Amino acid sequence: MILLIDSGNSRLKVGWLDGATREPAAIAFDNLDPHALGDWLGTLARKPVLALGVNVAGAERGEGIRAALAGHGCPVHWITSRPQLLGLRNCYTQPAQLGADRLVSLLGVRSRLPRAHPPFVLASFGTATTIDTVGPDDAFAGGLILPGPALMRSSLARGTANLPLADGPVADFPVDTHQAIASGIAAAQAGAVVRQWLAACRHYGCAADIYVAGGGWPEVQQETERLLAQAAADHGAPPVPAYLDRPVLDGLALLAAQPDPQSL
Repeated sequence: MILLIDSGNSRLKVGWLDGATREPAAIAFDNLDPHALGDWLGTLARKPVLALGVNVAGAERGEGIRAALAGHGCPVHWITSRPQLLGLRNCYTQPAQLGADRLVSLLGVRSRLPRAHPPFVLASFGTATTIDTVGPDDAFAGGLILPGPALMRSSLARGTANLPLADGPVADFPVDTHQAIASGIAAAQAGAVVRQWLAACRHYGCAADIYVAGGGWPEVQQETERLLAQAAADHGAPPVPAYLDRPVLDGLALLAAQPDPQSL
């Protein structure tokens, strides 16, 4: 059994790849505390032989995870970004600068698709929102980074004297401050998704698929789907974003299934 670890800024998610079935498990552990990870490992009937993961939450978190795993005799191998990963080409000017979670999550989406596929956009709504595009040639063309919905809301509350930590319905013409903030956040997130989808359609000359992930998606889903429907008039039927609950773990599962995952 190989553990799959997605260590992000606001969540630590763990699944595994069963060596017998080669099927990735759903999220089995979701807790930021590395000590809790160690306790959870102690409850497993089968002990993992290796952990494969991405960590974008800093060296201290990574060391805490390593120590928790070492206590159960399990080494960890961290995946880092590089110019190419299992046929997915990274077109960043400095490939190592791309967050490993972004590259691996795109690999997770790609693992669900046939060899010939349309371009696709993956929007992940976490602490940060990232909106990345991959072409039919399996090249990551580039993407956006912006504050996630919760970070937008908290930054307004922290950075201003009179704005609250708002929560309210989204409206075309907000008539109170809570509505205005909620609507502004949804508009910014949805607008960024639509911008990248239109850019992909223009660049590749065909409609792109859209995949979404992350805990912030429900907050912006309605506005995103509404704006996509408006923007899709020239591209046929509007795209329906497909929600993925574990694209990073799916990508790690693909890597873990390779003959020598520790060499990646």
